[in-house]
Amino acid sequence: MTDRFYKNKRIFLTGHTGFKGAWLSLWLLEAGAQVMGYALAPPTEPSLFSLAGLENRMQCVTGDVRDLAALTKNMKEFQPDIVIHMAAQSLVREGYSDPVGTFSTNVMGTVNLLEAVRSVDAVRAVVNVTTDKCYENKEWHWGYRENDRLGGHDPYAGSKACAELVSQSYAKSYFDAPGAAALATVRAGNVIGGGDFAKDRLIPDAVRAAQAQAPVEVRSPGAVRPWQHVLEPLRGYLMLARNLYEQGAPYTGAWNFGPSLEDCQPVAWILNRFLDAMGHEPGWTGSEGGHPRESIFLRLDSSKARLDLGWKPRLDISQSLKLTAQWYANFLAGDQSPLDFTIKQIREYVQGEL
Repeated sequence: MTDRFYKNKRIFLTGHTGFKGAWLSLWLLEAGAQVMGYALAPPTEPSLFSLAGLENRMQCVTGDVRDLAALTKNMKEFQPDIVIHMAAQSLVREGYSDPVGTFSTNVMGTVNLLEAVRSVDAVRAVVNVTTDKCYENKEWHWGYRENDRLGGHDPYAGSKACAELVSQSYAKSYFDAPGAAALATVRAGNVIGGGDFAKDRLIPDAVRAAQAQAPVEVRSPGAVRPWQHVLEPLRGYLMLARNLYEQGAPYTGAWNFGPSLEDCQPVAWILNRFLDAMGHEPGWTGSEGGHPRESIFLRLDSSKARLDLGWKPRLDISQSLKLTAQWYANFLAGDQSPLDFTIKQIREYVQGEL
């Protein structure tokens, strides 16, 4: 992917205050894009959004994707070329505790986003970010493909499967005409990287435990996930958005952006190596008490992205863990500003130096 394509492109990005959204915002700004972010306030304190001073580097609107009028108004005023929808309730356990909020944000938020797009003729491409958990999980050991059945054993997964169905419906009903925006959905794995401070996520929990010199409480140490550095799927999203913008229909539909199958490792394996990379004694303990159901095996097959888009992972899991550990070590030591260090990692990744 060449960043020259994005110079002066107008990108409407929902969820820019979140972990992945902040990384994507910085990448787009580095590429010379004009970015408007639409999202709630940062979900954590601290947050990469705040640490990087993004509120002073791009147009930012504090808004809820469940507010159709506000969402439409801001999109119409901005007149974007490309829309990337990342705003979501993205935590499995939060989905159990607030199913109504999870479904309303992830399902009706998607409906509202696509309704707003329908009212803005300038939009040429739409990328709706869902999740690898949108598949009906059969706990098998091979990767799910884009044509596998959707499902959801919990509110978060179910809401994202619904968001996929909403996108399919809108694509066939409204975005299939000449001149309409080209719409695709993207499904990535468990992303890691610096600047994630969410609760109930493995790496942020490990960083907090290391600061407290305590073992990490782990719910499912044997659970296998498709781990990948945050820059990997973001590169896929940007490659796809460009192809949607330039060529349209051949690139619509669903796309997986996951790591190599050998990089799908158990939670305990990831945790021990991350703590070692941070210079802390590896250690974890099983979390006591009952926990909501979560899948044990989850892998993605990204053959479609490799063959039809030319995307494949650049980083293996060891490199991804190293980059993540370096970010948090720098943050905790205060050696370089989070903004400068994050941009440094983006530039090195784009230039193929990592």
